[in-house]
Amino acid sequence: MTIRTLLGTVAGLSLAAATPAFATTWDLSSEYPAGSLQGQTADFFAKAVAEKTDGEVEVTVHHGAALGYKSVDHFDAVGDGALQAASSAFVFWTGIDPIFQLSSLPFLAPTSKDVHDLYELAKPEYEKVLEDNNQMLLLATPWPSSGLWGNKPFTSTADLEGVKVRTYDVASTETIKNAGAFPIQISWADVPAQLSTNAIDAVLTSPNGGVGVQMWELQSNFTNVNYASSLQAIHLNLDAWDDLSEEEQAAVKEAATEAEDFGWGLLADATAKDFDTMRENGMTVTEEIPADFAQDLTAAAQPFIDKWLEDTGERAQSIMTAYQNR
Repeated sequence: MTIRTLLGTVAGLSLAAATPAFATTWDLSSEYPAGSLQGQTADFFAKAVAEKTDGEVEVTVHHGAALGYKSVDHFDAVGDGALQAASSAFVFWTGIDPIFQLSSLPFLAPTSKDVHDLYELAKPEYEKVLEDNNQMLLLATPWPSSGLWGNKPFTSTADLEGVKVRTYDVASTETIKNAGAFPIQISWADVPAQLSTNAIDAVLTSPNGGVGVQMWELQSNFTNVNYASSLQAIHLNLDAWDDLSEEEQAAVKEAATEAEDFGWGLLADATAKDFDTMRENGMTVTEEIPADFAQDLTAAAQPFIDKWLEDTGERAQSIMTAYQNR
């Protein structure tokens, strides 16, 4: 062996030692944009995993439904192993198990502390459903409370009459219908196209969700009805989890905890910043609605909440009782 060959071999061994030869790679799908709170949280998680495993585990986040999956598809895709991981809105899983409806029940958790308390109480139930379907809950973070995007402010039930409103689950569909509007339940990824063709007139979603797709290009007003601050989870295929070493599993759990804290921390200032962004882009923002309109909306939601409690049974009742008795 020549000196040149020997030096080349040593250099190659040094490079191999610095770079994992067989890094574990995961694809993480999300239908929301990178700039959204959930997009930022997913990117934070991916970066934290890479750092804490020294590159042994790499997570590639695919925003904006780039892989063709929506939240409703993620449950089976991750469980079956078509995806290793995904960031999914619970509101689209209510047909899989009604427990996922909890965080999007209308007007139930008005403050961020209420939202977090409800999550901690329900977390064991979320984990169980996922585990029964070959996946695990890594973390969950909230969306800012949903409001109504439209081309006019909504300050009474009269303003809602006949308006075609995008809703995202059975609860919002029933509530909007009871309030006098015409609900149309569609996935978030389909909203811009539906608006541009006038298939819908208004959209029920968070300020952050609308800002993420520059909704001001299609809507002129946002009304903060403080509907619900629903949760979004990052979940992982259990086979992918089992393929990790104990050290890698510990690192991923640590990354998930930090990403969850990061996501909840974003909530505090998000709405105020989003309101500023809306106004900077010419939108009119109604930050508070009249008390009688709020009461009408709460009354419109109550029949669904009552039925959800009855249908979901003891596990829902125990969570609600613990929540009310905090």
